[in-house]
Amino acid sequence: MGEQPIFSTRAHVFQIDPSTKKNWVPTSKHAVTVSYFFDSTRNVYRIISLEGSKAIINSTITPNMTFTKTSQKFGQWADSRANTVYGLGFSSESHLVKFAEKFAEFKEAARLAKEKSHEKTELTSTPSQESAPGETLQPPLTPETINGTNEDRASPETQHVESRAEPTQNALPFSHSSSSISKHWEAELAALKGNNAKLTAALLESTANVKQWKQQLAAYQEEAERLHKRVTELECVSGQTTAIKTQKTELNKTIEELELALKYKEEELERLKAEVESTNVFHSQKDSLTQKLQDTESRNQALEAHLSELEQRLESTQMEREAFQKSLCSLLQLLDTKIFELTELRDSLAKLIETS
Repeated sequence: MGEQPIFSTRAHVFQIDPSTKKNWVPTSKHAVTVSYFFDSTRNVYRIISLEGSKAIINSTITPNMTFTKTSQKFGQWADSRANTVYGLGFSSESHLVKFAEKFAEFKEAARLAKEKSHEKTELTSTPSQESAPGETLQPPLTPETINGTNEDRASPETQHVESRAEPTQNALPFSHSSSSISKHWEAELAALKGNNAKLTAALLESTANVKQWKQQLAAYQEEAERLHKRVTELECVSGQTTAIKTQKTELNKTIEELELALKYKEEELERLKAEVESTNVFHSQKDSLTQKLQDTESRNQALEAHLSELEQRLESTQMEREAFQKSLCSLLQLLDTKIFELTELRDSLAKLIETS
């Protein structure tokens, strides 16, 4: 098939309620692909949309169609062939404006294509209607032409009268006898009878041919209707195939995007794994440092206890030393006293010795 998609967009599809002609009835559960198609074999533009395997829009663009924007995101057009009104709801105003521009463009193209086809039809039909110089167009064979109209039926009698007058005028100079005239009219009558028999046979044959032609025409019409239905089915299948290809392309793009996103997520996961591993190393280092800190704290506590014990021992030692110093001082004082007493005793003994 020569039909190719030339523009596609996504929208929610609606149809006018056939009973009320006022309310919109949604024909798609979600946003679907709506495409413009160009059939190069028939030179027509169509709007096609599929939901699954069901064609929810199959509208041929004609020059008398008009796409109307009823809001910032909604537009509609009437299709007299489908006897309905289609409505499209877009996600943004820019999509609606683009669709409306394409509709006007393809509508103008359809009008130009229609004018060109009319011109071609006139050019092809005009030569067939003109006859070549010196030729006389023969009318179609009909029962009226075979039997003759009232004027044609009357023409043999007129010709008979004219022929009767003509021999009479010629009889004046040549003086024919009545017997030769009667023979002439008998021959003329026989010729007319033969022509009448031939015309009757031709009439019967043409009647049979007309019946046969009617039967053939009915068969041709049935075959044409069947072929037309087949062509419509093939067009729908072609539109569905093209739409499926479009959806496949969109799905491939989506898959590629998802693959890229998956690749990015995998890279992110690897990075997170590396961070987790480094975090685990940090945790292990933290645990070791924590253990070392605990050991250091315990050793510090032990050292503090030993230091406090040493301080207590030092205090007790100092106290003992002070007590020893006090006792030593007291001993020294006692010794000084004793020495002073001995000195006095010596002095007194010396005096006694001197006096004696």
